[in-house]
Amino acid sequence: MSLGPLMTGIAGLTLTAEEREWLQHPLVGGVILFARNYAGPEQLRCLVAAIHGLRRPHLLVAVDQEGGRVQRFRDDFVPLPPVRRLGRLFDAHPKRARRAAELTGWLMAAELRACGVDLSFAPVLDLDRGTSEVIGDRAFHGDPEIVADLAHAYMMGMHLAGMAAVGKHFPGHGTAAADSHVAVVTDSRPFSEIETEDLVPFERMIHYGVPALMAAHVIYPAVDALPAGFSPRWVGDILRRRLGFQGAVFSDDLGMAGASGAGDMVERAAAALDGGCDMVLLCNELEEVPALLDALPVPAAPATQLRLTRLHGRGGVDHAHLRLDPAWREAVQRIDEYNRLSDPDLM
Repeated sequence: MSLGPLMTGIAGLTLTAEEREWLQHPLVGGVILFARNYAGPEQLRCLVAAIHGLRRPHLLVAVDQEGGRVQRFRDDFVPLPPVRRLGRLFDAHPKRARRAAELTGWLMAAELRACGVDLSFAPVLDLDRGTSEVIGDRAFHGDPEIVADLAHAYMMGMHLAGMAAVGKHFPGHGTAAADSHVAVVTDSRPFSEIETEDLVPFERMIHYGVPALMAAHVIYPAVDALPAGFSPRWVGDILRRRLGFQGAVFSDDLGMAGASGAGDMVERAAAALDGGCDMVLLCNELEEVPALLDALPVPAAPATQLRLTRLHGRGGVDHAHLRLDPAWREAVQRIDEYNRLSDPDLM
C-alpha cells in the first residue's frame, strides 16, 4: 500500500479501534503527535511501533519538536532552547554557533529516533523581524544568510541522527504580525522584497538538499489571493519551477484559521492538494477524518510516493543507550551553555 496524502492526529496515548481503521485507509500517509499523545519514552515507543505495524510501507510519524515554546515531548527529553539563542551566539561566535546548531539538531532528532518517530517539523526558516509573535524566537535570526547557515548545520545534525528535515513556513511567516492559527493572515509586501529576504533561506536550503518543506497559511496578495499552501503559483511556479525544489511539500494544519478561506475541511484538503502539496495535515479536528476519507480521491502520483517514502527515519538506539553516547553528552553540555549564558561573549 502506498502512502496517502493525509497526515492526521490521534486522540490519546494509545490507538483506538476507530483510529486503527482510519490509519489503514489508502488516503492516510502519516500521524502527527502532540503532548496529549505522550506520557514517557516507553509509552511513546510502543505507540509509534503500533502505528508503524499497521501497514507497509509504514506510516510516517511526525511531531513539532523545535524547542522553546514548541516542544511537544518534554519529560525525559532534553529541554531545547528556542533557536533564536543560536542566532545570538552566531553574532559573536559563528563557528561555535554552527557546531551548537548541528549538535542541537542531532540531539533533537536522536531522542525522537530512539522512540521511532520519523520526522520533526524543523527547522524554522522564517526570519525574526520582531513583528510576528507566533514566530518570534522560533526563528534563528533576522538575517536570511545567517538563518540559512544555522539551518544548514541543524539539518546536518538531524541527518546524522537518521531524520529528514522539514523546513518551514514557505515562503516566510516572520513579517506578518497576525497568527495564522487564529486569524486569516496577509503579508502585503511586493514579491521583490519577499524574494530578496524571506525566500533566501529556502533557496539556500533547497541547494543544500532539504528533503521537505511546509507551506504557510499566509496570503501574499502581490503574488496570489490564495494562502501559499493552496497556491499553484507559490508551490508550482515559484517553489517547484523557479527554485527547483524536488522534495515533499506539506500543508500546515488545515484546522488553522489561516486556512478557513478555502471552505470546509474537505474543501481545504482538496485545495491544498490541488495547489501542489504532497501531504496535508489535520491535527485536532479528528471528527472530520471520516468525511475526508470518504470525499478525497486517492492519488497515484509516483513522484509524490518517492518524495514521501524518502522521509522515513533511519536507525536509532533506545533512550538508555543513547545517553551513553559521547555525542549526546557533548550536545547536552553545549545546549546548557548557550541556553543559560545570556552573553555569548562568555562562551
